[in-house]
Amino acid sequence: MESAELMNEVAAQDQIEPTTLEKIRGLPWVLAMDASLAIHARFLFFGSSFVLFLNQIGFNKTQIGGLLSLLPFLGLTALFSAPWVSQRGVKRVYLTFFGSRNIFVFLLLLSPAVYLRWGTTGAFLYIAVLMSFYALFRAIGETGRYPWQQEYIPNSIRGKFTATDNIIANIARLIAVSFAAYVVGLSADLERFMLLFGLGGIFGLGAVWAATRIPGGAPNPQVESKRPDFQGIAQSLKDRSFIAFLLGVGMLTLINLPIFSFVPLFMREEVGLTDSQVVWLQTGVLLASMGTGYLWGWASDRYGSKPVMLSGVIAKSILPVFWLVMPRGVSLSFLFAMLISFWQGLAAQGWWIGHTRLLFVRIVPTQKKTAYMAVYYAWIGVVGGASRLISGALLDRFAGLSRQVGIIHIDAYTILWVAGILVPILSLLVFRFVRADSPVSLGEFAGKFIHGNVFVAAESIIRYQFARDEETTVAATERLGQAHSPLTVDELLATLEDPRFNVRFEAIISIARHGPDVRLIDALAKVLRQSEPALGVAAAWALGRLGDPRALDVLRDGLDSPYRSIRAHCARALGTLGDETVVPQLLELLDTEPDFQQRVAYAATLGKLRVQPAIPKLLSLLAHCPDWESQQTTALSIGRIIGDEHAFIQLLGQVGSSDPGTAIAQALLNLKKDLDGLDAGELDLMVMFDETSETFAKGDLPEGVTQLQEIITVLPREGFGEYCGIILQACQDQMSQYGAQRLDIAVLALHTIQMGKCA
Repeated sequence: MESAELMNEVAAQDQIEPTTLEKIRGLPWVLAMDASLAIHARFLFFGSSFVLFLNQIGFNKTQIGGLLSLLPFLGLTALFSAPWVSQRGVKRVYLTFFGSRNIFVFLLLLSPAVYLRWGTTGAFLYIAVLMSFYALFRAIGETGRYPWQQEYIPNSIRGKFTATDNIIANIARLIAVSFAAYVVGLSADLERFMLLFGLGGIFGLGAVWAATRIPGGAPNPQVESKRPDFQGIAQSLKDRSFIAFLLGVGMLTLINLPIFSFVPLFMREEVGLTDSQVVWLQTGVLLASMGTGYLWGWASDRYGSKPVMLSGVIAKSILPVFWLVMPRGVSLSFLFAMLISFWQGLAAQGWWIGHTRLLFVRIVPTQKKTAYMAVYYAWIGVVGGASRLISGALLDRFAGLSRQVGIIHIDAYTILWVAGILVPILSLLVFRFVRADSPVSLGEFAGKFIHGNVFVAAESIIRYQFARDEETTVAATERLGQAHSPLTVDELLATLEDPRFNVRFEAIISIARHGPDVRLIDALAKVLRQSEPALGVAAAWALGRLGDPRALDVLRDGLDSPYRSIRAHCARALGTLGDETVVPQLLELLDTEPDFQQRVAYAATLGKLRVQPAIPKLLSLLAHCPDWESQQTTALSIGRIIGDEHAFIQLLGQVGSSDPGTAIAQALLNLKKDLDGLDAGELDLMVMFDETSETFAKGDLPEGVTQLQEIITVLPREGFGEYCGIILQACQDQMSQYGAQRLDIAVLALHTIQMGKCA
């Protein structure tokens, strides 16, 4: 029965919810609404200027905390208004109550007259009544806004849109704060605040007008109007993850709101800043929010909300340390305060984007959003109101405290700073029990910003996003690999799906530079199995270069590819990875493979793996190599097996130059010095080395090769291993056949003598 009801609820929800296209079309109006609300809030109850206004009237911190607590406390009404809000339609309720609350804003303009007529007590009662009605209307409107907000923003872009929304809103806040700081600095009377309050009311009405253009928010009686939704509230309280989330957010709210409320007074009373400077400090918060907002939103969409949220919590726990040790009453105090404000904005943005996205995407089920959001809003209201009341009373209680221990200043605000360090740390333990929306842990998330070059990664991602043609996309793809950062993995995966061949080819090269990642390896494996041999060859090479054993299985499968080039490069990559399990298969392929170049590739792999039993087969292959490239490759394979790859390559390169005779002559003289190690001390052999070296030095290559054969004939073989003897005999035979036409064989012979004993 419950299952059928749930299906009906979901079906009803689908019928009334706007389409994704309709949501996207309404997002510009969301930006306009939130920007207007941001200005409204900064000019009124959520800005430093309002706290300064209350303080100038003569209210103590307990009274200020009491007034500010009205805003969150009345959020408790959400538990009772939620069913009615759902029946009437969340959009309609939001527009009605957010519009009507501005009446009490405009009535606030009369507060100076009330203060002059009835004093501080009369002004307190008057402002308390206005704020109570404002808070009540705001709470009812917010009860509609939260579930509506879950509806009108598509989850697929929620993090990035929230970041963009915050950037736009922060620009609006920055303008508002700059204007407020200017106005507050003009005079010392109360009228300066009235201008701000009046403008705040006008922007509040503008926000409501913009909200009328946003889709969704229709009444939904089928889902939530059957009864006052105490049953839905009770069900939400059985959700352990939701309860853990509420507890963690409550702990942060308990300390964040007092800090937000009373930092302006701390900066004026203890640090010694002017009213205008105090208001200007908000610009630091806003600039940091704008600078990091998109990064936080991008990260939450890509890696999940929870690691972003926890990163913000950790940043918040560090913030009060700065307030404890900041210099006071000096010319640098404002600069230090501004730098701290930047950190405050960074931490607040990470926390806000992370926890709100997690709330909407993972914590709150869509079909029960009104009940869940009502509980959330009411809980935050209770905790927020209590925190402001308690903190205001504590600040008045310890108002006379003032001492210094080292660089730490101890005063009435110290209790807030200590709590601001401890409470966020404790909340991390609570958030462990909250469901995550991605498998990425906090440690993994932090590691993505530690490994590689995070600045190059950010720059390359931006370049990739704005690339508009093939040339710029290829260049951006190259930069993605050069960052060596986990942050660029998704972009590299996207480039592999690009329809342009050059972009995909560059993506494979960039992935090889990037470093091992399981998703990149899987993507290269997919390319290897596709029907484009050129990309398959590059993918095989990249898998070998990455050096990750997870690529072994796909490369082994690649040995059976219908394309010869892919088979060859898979074999080479397996050699690079040191996969000895393919040795029997490669030895068999050396005998059965009809294509000669394929056999050369298999020989290269056997040489890389230093497979000594393969030497006779490789010598046979060497005897039939038709060109210098295959001759070098096969000779190198044998040279690698007996050791000292670098020395062999160096000599082979010299012999391939314009003066091979001199190179071989010098090698013979160097080899002569090691004859004692070969137990070859006979005078005749020494003379033969000298004569042969001189012959090569004169450029008489055919005669020099003949003399080298004679050296091999008389060279004592005691101490040479079995395979070294086989190599020397084969070299002697092949030099007799090819003479000076195959100097690669002469190089192999000299290298074998140089290596002496072979195991």
